[in-house]
Amino acid sequence: MAQPHSHVFLGDRLVPADQATVGVASSAVLYGLSVYTVFPVLVEGGARHAFRLADHFRRLEESCKIIGIDRFAQEWDYARFEVGVRELVAANAPADDVFVRVSVHVVESIPGTRVRGCAIQVSMFVYDAVPIVPQDGMRLKSSPWRRIPDNAIPSRAKVNGAYVNSVLAKQDAIDSGYDDCVFLDGGGHVCELSAANIFLVRGGTLITPDVSCDILDGINRRTVLTLAREEGIPVRERTVDLTELYIADEVFVTGTSAGAAPVFEIDGRAVGAGIVGPVTTALRKRHAAALRGDTEHGWVTPLS
Repeated sequence: MAQPHSHVFLGDRLVPADQATVGVASSAVLYGLSVYTVFPVLVEGGARHAFRLADHFRRLEESCKIIGIDRFAQEWDYARFEVGVRELVAANAPADDVFVRVSVHVVESIPGTRVRGCAIQVSMFVYDAVPIVPQDGMRLKSSPWRRIPDNAIPSRAKVNGAYVNSVLAKQDAIDSGYDDCVFLDGGGHVCELSAANIFLVRGGTLITPDVSCDILDGINRRTVLTLAREEGIPVRERTVDLTELYIADEVFVTGTSAGAAPVFEIDGRAVGAGIVGPVTTALRKRHAAALRGDTEHGWVTPLS
C-alpha cells in the first residue's frame, strides 16, 4: 500500500504528512465533495520533471467549474499551483519516479448539500509511482455495476465521491479473480476501467470510446491519440460494443497510474494472440518516451 512521502502541501504551506488533515465535519468528508488530479514526476539523472502539468491544473479548474466549486478559480491560478508543486517536490526530494495527487477539498463545516461560496483547501502529496494494474498483461471482467452517467455525476470531473462507483466495480472484478473491470453504460456500451481509459485495435485501426460515452477525458488518453496520429495509425473515437473487445486484435489501457498496459483476456476470452501486439508496442514506446521528455510537444515541466 502506497504511503504519502514525508511532506504534504496543505492550504498554503508544507506540513508533516501526519498533520495533513481535513475536518470530519467538512463537505469533503460528509459528501465526498473534493476533486482531484494525479500526475507523474519523473527522475532522470537527479533532475525531476512533471508531465503535462498545465493540463492537470486545467483539469482541476474544469472539475471545480463543473461541480460549482467557485472558490478555486478565485483563489488559485497556474502560477501559484506550479510554485506549490515545486515546493512539494523539493521538500520530498524523490530519488525515483513518483506520483503527485492534488485535491481541492470543500472544507466548509456542515453546510448542507450546497457548494457555491464554500471554503476550500488544496492538498498535494507525493507517493511512489507504483502502477495500479499489471504492466505485463491484464485480465478484465465486464462489471455488473454500470458507469455513472454524465447527467448524474459528470464523468469529465474527477470527483472523489464518484469513485465509490469504481470501488464497487473493481472489487467485484478482484473478488472474481480478475485484475480490473470494464465499465459499461446503461445501454451496454463500453466506457472505461475503474480508473483508466481503454483502447482496442482492429485491422490496424485504433478505436476508443469517445468523450460522450461517460468516460473521463483522460490526459494520457489524449496523449496516446496524439502519438497514434503522429505514427500514422488510423484513429476512431466512437461508441464501442463489449463484443468488439472480444474480437479485437489488441486491447490496452491508459492512465497516469495505469501507464499504457496491455490486456490479454476479457471475460475469459483471449485478446488476439495473447501477446503485446504491434500497435500497443509502438504506442507504449512512444508514451514512455513522452513521459521522459523525448518529444517536442511542450508536455514536460522541469522542476529541478
